[in-house]
Amino acid sequence: MNQTHAPIASIHPIAADTYRIHIALPDLMPGGFSFNQYLVVDEMPLLFHTGPKRLFGLVREQIETVLPVSRLRYIAFSHVEGDECGSLPEFLAAAPGSQPVCSQVAAMTSIGDLVDVTPLAMADGQELDLGRHQLVWQSTPHLPHGWECGFFFDKTTRTLFCGDLFTQPGLGEHPLVSEDILATSEAFRRQMDYFSHSRDTPRMIEKLASLRPEVLACMHGSAWSGDGAGLLRRLGESLAQP
Repeated sequence: MNQTHAPIASIHPIAADTYRIHIALPDLMPGGFSFNQYLVVDEMPLLFHTGPKRLFGLVREQIETVLPVSRLRYIAFSHVEGDECGSLPEFLAAAPGSQPVCSQVAAMTSIGDLVDVTPLAMADGQELDLGRHQLVWQSTPHLPHGWECGFFFDKTTRTLFCGDLFTQPGLGEHPLVSEDILATSEAFRRQMDYFSHSRDTPRMIEKLASLRPEVLACMHGSAWSGDGAGLLRRLGESLAQP
């Protein structure tokens, strides 16, 4: 698809010390689409999602408005896809003291071979201390897709970095919303279903709901605030429908 409109980049806080880095691509599909990366500013700063390799410069510019990229210590992501970790080598080079953070499965099957920096391989329930923020890894194989999939839950801000859950089409102009996003995200999912629908999906949805998140840091579209447990359970009900 030809690019007639330039990508639109921005950065905004969505929780304490937590920023949504937003890259909107008006021409990627009808109505546009967006990619979010999340920066947690702390003693050991963490970036969740790198964005695709071709957007590295834009993402880096946004991070630099908050802190030097060289200060990053953890480059984390949900699963192995271009928009999740396509710029991982570039970020590791720009932040020489940083380390990839991913699931044990991702470290074993992909990341240990794709980059030269040994990844921090997270087990389900393992905590990562950033200083003020304590993040807990949630392994979610095949939710929504990928054997190696998982998310981080920030106990400090009750933010769930939920990757491709609640993907919203469009440009995602609003950094943080509280209105319903399930109808929009489910309508988009049903057009080209990218969920694995594994037999463990209901159990994993309930595991995430039991965390009682108050902010959902979605990878595509707006981040969301409200009763995260309720929204996750509604997603589970929708996924159970034929």
